[in-house]
Amino acid sequence: MRNWLAKARKQKMLTHQKVADLAGVKRQYYGMIENGERTPSVGTAKKIAGILEVEWTLFFDEKGNKTLRKTNTA
Repeated sequence: MRNWLAKARKQKMLTHQKVADLAGVKRQYYGMIENGERTPSVGTAKKIAGILEVEWTLFFDEKGNKTLRKTNTA
């Protein structure tokens, strides 16, 4: 889970839907990004980061992402 992302969104008092609308993605997809189930494209990461005023590279930082490697490599 990307706790830093949820925290940034809540600090801005935005819903999943509002961030998704502003970023031009579906709410479900944004939820997956925030939960660490999906990694956004660079463009989408930059849009979300701009909305929430965070560094866009955090989306690609191992420490900032929940990975599914254990289940994928089994």
